[in-house]
Amino acid sequence: MQTEFKDILREFLKENNLTQVEFARRVGIKQSQVSEWLKGKAKPGYDNLQAIVLVYRISADYWLGLTSDYW
Repeated sequence: MQTEFKDILREFLKENNLTQVEFARRVGIKQSQVSEWLKGKAKPGYDNLQAIVLVYRISADYWLGLTSDYW
């Protein structure tokens, strides 16, 4: 079973000691959007996913739950 984005994001924030506010600021989105993702009410669209990949330099496959490796 594929891991859901909300779980991937929650784990990433915890492992990297990041708050929702800091993650959102670095990606260029509102904290409320991160909150919606963590609740599972929404998922990032293409532009937001691209921004996350570029900011954190982690493979899109990781964020999509296709691999557990950052690279």
